[in-house]
Amino acid sequence: MEDMTKNTLMEVLGMEVEKAEPNCVQIRMPVDKRTHQPMGFLHGGASVALAESAASIGAFLNIDRERYQIFGIEINANHIKSIRAGFVTGTATPVHIGRNTMVWEIKIMNSSNELISTSRCTIGVVPLKKS
Repeated sequence: MEDMTKNTLMEVLGMEVEKAEPNCVQIRMPVDKRTHQPMGFLHGGASVALAESAASIGAFLNIDRERYQIFGIEINANHIKSIRAGFVTGTATPVHIGRNTMVWEIKIMNSSNELISTSRCTIGVVPLKKS
């Protein structure tokens, strides 16, 4: 997983994959100057980036990589609680794993196990073009 995240938004935001299995992906992200909004709280966009990253890794682990690629189609987020410092952990679990689409639920928690944000992400499964 480390090779996959090099030179990506995940690396820039300090995300670390803690668990990557077909039915559960867990990513830890710092809440610091890289992920703050101007008022010093965790940026909602950083939370959404964490959520989509976790869902995308999970989807990737559920496809035949020789034949398919995945792309985020839609994501929504409800930001429940704010946080200024520390770490958050996003945990993605599948709601639906289909042939053409997948739907993942992502819960982002703080270190006290309080819900910070919840998201749902739809992933498209697209055949690779033969060259």
